[in-house]
Amino acid sequence: MILALLLARARVPVTLLEAHRDFNRDFRGDSLHPYTLELLDQLGLADDLLRLPHFRARYFKFHTPRGTLITADYGHLRSRFNCVVLMPQARLLDFLAERALRLPDFELRLGARVAGLLEADGRVVGARCRTPEGRMDVKGAVVVGADGRYSDVRRLAGMPLRDLGASGDLLWFRLPRRPEDPPEADLDLYFGRDHYVGLLGGPDSWQVGYSLPKGGWAAARQAGVEPIRAFLIAHVPWLADRVGELRDFAQTTLLRVELARVDSWHRPGLLLIGDAAHVISPTGGNGLLMAVQDAVAAANRLIPALRSGAGVGDEVLAQIQADRDPAIRVVQAQQVRIEQRQAAAREAGRSLTPPSFLRWVLVIPGVRARAARANAYGPWPPHFDMRLLAG
Repeated sequence: MILALLLARARVPVTLLEAHRDFNRDFRGDSLHPYTLELLDQLGLADDLLRLPHFRARYFKFHTPRGTLITADYGHLRSRFNCVVLMPQARLLDFLAERALRLPDFELRLGARVAGLLEADGRVVGARCRTPEGRMDVKGAVVVGADGRYSDVRRLAGMPLRDLGASGDLLWFRLPRRPEDPPEADLDLYFGRDHYVGLLGGPDSWQVGYSLPKGGWAAARQAGVEPIRAFLIAHVPWLADRVGELRDFAQTTLLRVELARVDSWHRPGLLLIGDAAHVISPTGGNGLLMAVQDAVAAANRLIPALRSGAGVGDEVLAQIQADRDPAIRVVQAQQVRIEQRQAAAREAGRSLTPPSFLRWVLVIPGVRARAARANAYGPWPPHFDMRLLAG
């Protein structure tokens, strides 16, 4: 959506294909980092967006049996947006779509699932879609697959993912949200010895992610919901008064955590970005941030190429990957190290809780501020060239 909006603002005609009939569904990324908010502010959209219901989180915290650790403090950022904004992604997408539809060069096709790629002379020249009205072909100078970790575009293009080794999965379920609940809980992790829990807040409910070892779903199903309820009572006590709402294992959904990437993000006439190109694990909550930054890097290269009339050559697509690949490799390398530590702890029968020395590291002046900045912007964040909107 961000890339389509930037292209349309630059007066480049763009068609956005959305497989569903609307955006009203569960997403696993509801955190808007300062980088994203600053980008939207540049576009004159941040103030209107923030009039919608949301929560602001200043801290990222680990809750452990030994106490609570504040690992990042966004309040020290030199930004108008010195927090992480927590807003359901469906609400964000509805807002962006409504604003993009005001632009003459933007077209949104809902209920259009990509079922094939159109090719000519070894180059992708469009997409074939299934719609409620029947088959539809959409041609374009470049096709961008931004359709997530289970990307149809990636599969149809024959661009396999290379697995980097996620060691766990998450079991998701819902519990009611109440006015007195901690508003910043979306950025908190709650640790026990063998599991941890993360939360995503919606207007009326919490999505609760309960960690499992990779391949541990069958054993969890056999054990039922009682161990999960017991964990929440012990480690997320403010949810204890509603754990009875989780009555049956059928209320849960397995999220297979993946950490993977394609070696090349592009083919002639086609580009992958976001989780379609590199699947980011939930660790750090920065998958949406990485996708937004991919969109910015792509817009910086695609707008001049499309305006030139010469077409989008392979060198342009390769340069987009070159712009972003170093940052993605750093983020994924950090996540691989975390996955490896968790796998080693499980194998050795050790606790998954953060090491005790972390408490002493976090009292060093500036550590929390640096951690916040690293999470808020990621490595080598791209800057959108606003001059492209005036061309």
